[in-house]
Amino acid sequence: MASAAKRGKNEPPAPIIVKKVTVVEGGHHGGAWKVAYADFVTAMMAFFLLLWLLGATTEDQRKGLADYFTPTLVKTKEQSAGSFGPLGGSSLTDVDNYPHAMGQTGTRSITVPRDTTGGPKEGGSAAKRVRSSLEEKVATNARLRRLLRQVRMVDTTEGTRIDLVDDADFSMFTLGTTMMSKDARDLVKALSEVVGAEGGELTIRGHTDALPWKDRHNGNNWSLSAGRAEATRQEMVRDGIALSRFRRIEGVADREPLISDNPEDPRNRRISILLSN
Repeated sequence: MASAAKRGKNEPPAPIIVKKVTVVEGGHHGGAWKVAYADFVTAMMAFFLLLWLLGATTEDQRKGLADYFTPTLVKTKEQSAGSFGPLGGSSLTDVDNYPHAMGQTGTRSITVPRDTTGGPKEGGSAAKRVRSSLEEKVATNARLRRLLRQVRMVDTTEGTRIDLVDDADFSMFTLGTTMMSKDARDLVKALSEVVGAEGGELTIRGHTDALPWKDRHNGNNWSLSAGRAEATRQEMVRDGIALSRFRRIEGVADREPLISDNPEDPRNRRISILLSN
């Protein structure tokens, strides 16, 4: 009241001063930058992991991984998504088919380095091991070495599938018959020696192309494919494979073509040998 009395009647009141105090948490710039930096580091780690995976896999393995994520049916998985890749069309959570599996899941290795050897327990590819053994077996025979281009191998969920594929320059059997050529017999003999050392049951499946028979009363692709599978089994028995190892003999005619766009392609004629895990 004393100060108000000293001011004149026309003198304005003193201004009110408001002091704003800003409290900064976590240092001068706050902590939001740490979250952004952590996101950046995580993204870079994922990027370099992707680069490493691309460098550690082969072209066929990358194709298998890409095909695996395409829509597929269970009944056709062996001829569609992932069948030519390391997973064989199976799920990442499928139980591994090891001798002592104990129900473990999700332990199948996606990446197989190019120089890996050994079986599933060592992280290697059974198909690669079998092919390496076959190459060593025919190393001294130039004629058989050329025939290795007819052999395709791939790991599946059931085991190692070995395809002996015809082409325009090679045929395992005389056209329209179950008579195996000499080159085919020599190739099957070398393969039998390798398979004999591997162990496991064998399933043999015969395939034909879609070329029609001139006289349908004398034969058909169903009996021809089954007959060729049986002829292959007999040849492997003569080469030392025990009878007890054969699990099943099948003939599927032209119903499972390797070249689906051209059912008459000679590469659709093949013998598939599944070596079970």
